[in-house]
Amino acid sequence: MAVPARTGGASRPGPARTALSRPRRGPRPGPGAPRPASGPPRRLLRLLPPLLLLLLPLLAAPGASAYSFPQQHTVQHWARRLEQEIDGVMRIFGGAQQLREIYRDNRNLFAVQENEPQKLVEKVAGDIEGLLARKVQALKRLADAAETFQKAHRWQDNIKEEDIVYYDAKADAELDDPEMEDVEGGAKVSALKLDFVEDANFKNKVNYSYTAVQIPTDIYKGSTVILNELNWTEALETVFTENRRRDPTLLWQVFGSATGVTRYYPATPWRAPKKIDLYDVRRRPWYIQGASSPKDMVIIVDVSGSVSGLTLKLMKTSVCEMLDTLSDDDYVNVASFNEKAQPVSCFTHLVQANVRNKKVFKEAVQGMVAKGTTGYKAGFEYAFDQLQNSNITRANCNKMIMMFTDGGEDRVQDVFEKYNWPNRTVRVFTFSVGQHNYDVTPLQWMACANKGYYFEIPSIGAIRINTQEYLDVLGRPMVLAGKEAKQVQWTNVYEDALGLGLVVTGTLPVFNLTQDGPGEKKNQLILGVMGIDVALNDIKRLTPNYTLGANGYVFAIDLNGYVLLHPNLKPQTTNFREPVTLDFLDAELEDENKEEIRRSMIDGNKGHKQIRTLVKSLDERYIDEVMRNYTWVPIRSTNYSLGLVLPPYSTFYLQANLSDQILQVKYFEFLLPSSFESEGHVFIAPREYCKDLNASDNNTEFLKNFIELMEKVTPDSKQCNNFLLHNLILDTGITQQLVERVWRDQDLNTYSLLAVFAATDGGITRVFPNKAAEDWTENPEPFNASFYRRSLDNRGYVFRPPHQEALLRPLELENDTVGILVSTAVEFSLGGRTLRPAVVGVKLDLEAWAEKFKVLASNRTHQDQPQKCGPSTHCEMDCEVNNEDLLCVLIDDGGFLVLSNQNHQWDQVGRFFSEVDANLMLALYNNSFYTRKESYDYQAACAPQPPGNLGAAPRGVFVPTIADFLNLAWWTSAAAWSLFQQLLYGLIYHSWFQAGPAEAEGSPEARESSCVMKQTQYYFGPVNASYNAIIDCGNCSRLFHAQRLINTNLLFVVAEKPLCSQCEAGRLLQKETHCPADGPEQCELVQRPRYRRGPHICFDYNATEDTSDCGRGASFPPSLGVLVSLQLLLLLGLPPGPQAHQVHAHTSRRL
Repeated sequence: MAVPARTGGASRPGPARTALSRPRRGPRPGPGAPRPASGPPRRLLRLLPPLLLLLLPLLAAPGASAYSFPQQHTVQHWARRLEQEIDGVMRIFGGAQQLREIYRDNRNLFAVQENEPQKLVEKVAGDIEGLLARKVQALKRLADAAETFQKAHRWQDNIKEEDIVYYDAKADAELDDPEMEDVEGGAKVSALKLDFVEDANFKNKVNYSYTAVQIPTDIYKGSTVILNELNWTEALETVFTENRRRDPTLLWQVFGSATGVTRYYPATPWRAPKKIDLYDVRRRPWYIQGASSPKDMVIIVDVSGSVSGLTLKLMKTSVCEMLDTLSDDDYVNVASFNEKAQPVSCFTHLVQANVRNKKVFKEAVQGMVAKGTTGYKAGFEYAFDQLQNSNITRANCNKMIMMFTDGGEDRVQDVFEKYNWPNRTVRVFTFSVGQHNYDVTPLQWMACANKGYYFEIPSIGAIRINTQEYLDVLGRPMVLAGKEAKQVQWTNVYEDALGLGLVVTGTLPVFNLTQDGPGEKKNQLILGVMGIDVALNDIKRLTPNYTLGANGYVFAIDLNGYVLLHPNLKPQTTNFREPVTLDFLDAELEDENKEEIRRSMIDGNKGHKQIRTLVKSLDERYIDEVMRNYTWVPIRSTNYSLGLVLPPYSTFYLQANLSDQILQVKYFEFLLPSSFESEGHVFIAPREYCKDLNASDNNTEFLKNFIELMEKVTPDSKQCNNFLLHNLILDTGITQQLVERVWRDQDLNTYSLLAVFAATDGGITRVFPNKAAEDWTENPEPFNASFYRRSLDNRGYVFRPPHQEALLRPLELENDTVGILVSTAVEFSLGGRTLRPAVVGVKLDLEAWAEKFKVLASNRTHQDQPQKCGPSTHCEMDCEVNNEDLLCVLIDDGGFLVLSNQNHQWDQVGRFFSEVDANLMLALYNNSFYTRKESYDYQAACAPQPPGNLGAAPRGVFVPTIADFLNLAWWTSAAAWSLFQQLLYGLIYHSWFQAGPAEAEGSPEARESSCVMKQTQYYFGPVNASYNAIIDCGNCSRLFHAQRLINTNLLFVVAEKPLCSQCEAGRLLQKETHCPADGPEQCELVQRPRYRRGPHICFDYNATEDTSDCGRGASFPPSLGVLVSLQLLLLLGLPPGPQAHQVHAHTSRRL
């Protein structure tokens, strides 16, 4: 471990030791060999008084030269030479001072405008409120119309498929699938054929004259319920089109029916996935949020010995599907029970039903094992205790217990009397799972006596429907509340299933207003949910883009603290079945100040706070400590709050005023490629300067498109953004003046420079000379370039070596093209207003500067030959002559190697220094030269894990013997019917045959999956002085000296090269690593939940609710003929027809 040699800065605890010099003579020993006796033994050195230790270099053997480790003042002298060289080059070639003067000389061409945070954030919040208010009006028109149409509709018992004509959104996909051909032959008369046109707003082909209908794969399209639903919802088409006429900016308008039917406008073909399509609108985040109030749910699972392997598998899958019906506004826990109850996971209380917590549950339920006897009392007492725990964060609205069992006789009435009667504040839902002959009356009684519902799940095909229909029961109080419950709610961010990208949705429940007859009770069924999408990009357009500077931004969060808008909201992969939930404290680096800001925003307050905080660089390799001003206000009539983040230096910005058209033309000519040879190459930021400007990822092509458009329109054209255009043209002229005044007359080769450059807020990046642009790899948008943003946040010269991954091959030093970027911000004041409108810099030739580095860190007094140590003299080692014994490096503030005196390390420039010299980097960290920051990236994408080899048979599935097949009685048994359905639905739920829970992928294709990556960045610690230390390791100890170079982000380190490898300590890691447990331990995180607030409305009780409809058994024994025929189809390997994949919709629904 490295310990300090003297007082010079903070250090990690350890014994102090003086170690300023050590004599060297003769060749270095090899690894593990004893050191030559050129001086006293090292152990003796440690016992000598400090004064004598200083004299040891003079006590070398007479008649021989001796080298000692350079003393502190020597290294400081080298550091000053390096600082002077860097400063001199940047002053001559960087042009920061000259560019300041150019801006001042041209101050008549621009005005200085002020960003007033409070006014800005209030204006943007008002604009967003107005945008969403227009969608709310459209929603209300749709919901009112739907209730009117359904009330006027007359139920038809004898309705047929050919009576209904509609556009089936999945028809084209099904026709392309040979397995989905109509078994009755011929095309269905109900299917409309439509023509579509491409629409950029929808990123899709649409038809504005019709709606489209999507029906889940596991629902039979020809059932009476579905046909009646299609009949009355057809009238919504006129309301959809009228809404669009009033507001042409409307995107998808959707009605999600409680029967599973989705009717949306405008019509577009369904995005058919490569796997089986299991999309069901009732499982979409927006539907769940709109169909019921928040929930506190406890799921209890019977794992007694009577639960066979097949039934247990059904239960596990049912629990996973049940969890998918919960949103982030809900809280849940899962427990198993036999004689006693216990949680299936590490969660000991209700936890938020977010994506990560639900994943923990899904993995935990797979470990449930059946044993013991059934004890309903233990299970229900555990569940009620969970729901009565008021010391934790929870939804505090609907409370419910979901029990999965294979049957039993105990009604546990005493438990209900103790915990739930007479108020019955907790609903009980019971699920009879599997094929069995148990009496289900006790299960029905439990549900009916506690305002719940009883369901049967005889096979896997019944799971999806029966684990989501409880929402109808929870919707009863909403329906009975009437207008009071008709409140629009806005969702979390999620991925649109039709390709619109990230959206939020306004939702409004639609109620059944029919009555069975005069004087009858009011109907209490929810018809469905109406939704209108708003693309995040449409909201972003209302925020200021370029007046806030490169490091200013707008963000918005919801009541859960999840970001709606944020520059760091960039999910690498999205699963349309799950919302995109990135917490504000995960989008930024968390600290106490941000926790306070987040809480205030969730509470709907206004506020302003200036804080010192840490920010990651754009490339996520560096950390900077910066000042930021946070200002926030609520967005009225929504659940959102809006914030503005502004660095102090972005309080003011430039607005060009190029009224002189002659000057416009003059400056514009410097954008023409014909001027690049003399004026340097120009990259322009790919911004939306004009509506008709064709975008391109190739900057050369984009510049060509821009020039062609500018030949047709003027910068003052109404179709163009005049602010962006004028600033771009102004910065073109200003950077050209920098070429004329500074760069053109300088010989870059004299100082071994590959290029000089300037980048501006206006969107110009000028690289000189023109040929250097061939190797320019920086982002042409300065606001998205890491060097630009870091230079604004750091004073002085910011070095950035070329980026290298540890596993990639080293840099190829060919044709002197590998360069090190050095940049600095241009700051000036006008009338007391400070601005930083540009960044300038140079690109150093790596090889040439590595040689120069050795010379500057040497004992040369002039540009003569290296100084030799003659006989009978004592010399200090330097980085040039003694490069075989002495390691000299420059490391940047992120811990990445910038320069080295070791030629073999030149190809490692840009790597984290621990990969170059782990021992020395650890010593620097232990001595507080560096501080470490760990965080988690919750938006990463990882390659899918291949499934393991599970053996010959599916886990948990009963495998019949030959005797069973030959026994006719077996073919008519429940076991045979259940097995057949398992195999049949196994074709749909492929993961049924895997080790994990059954998950049907509904995304367009199997791609990378979302995962959590642990990130580690290093940045300069508190030590800011010259510092000597020793890496203590017996005979392999090393001396080193480290010193920060002023006005740069560099650390100069001089160290003895390692004598042997036996003292190699642990290696510091900087590379992003995958977290198999999905980030920090979830079990620990739920013990300190982040602050949140649920929706302000709750509908969980209504005195007039009719609870008599509480479920009943509905067992339909299959016919022997059908069983034998279908079983033979399986045995012969023939694919089943499409209706084998369908489950009839429940006709018991009262409409």
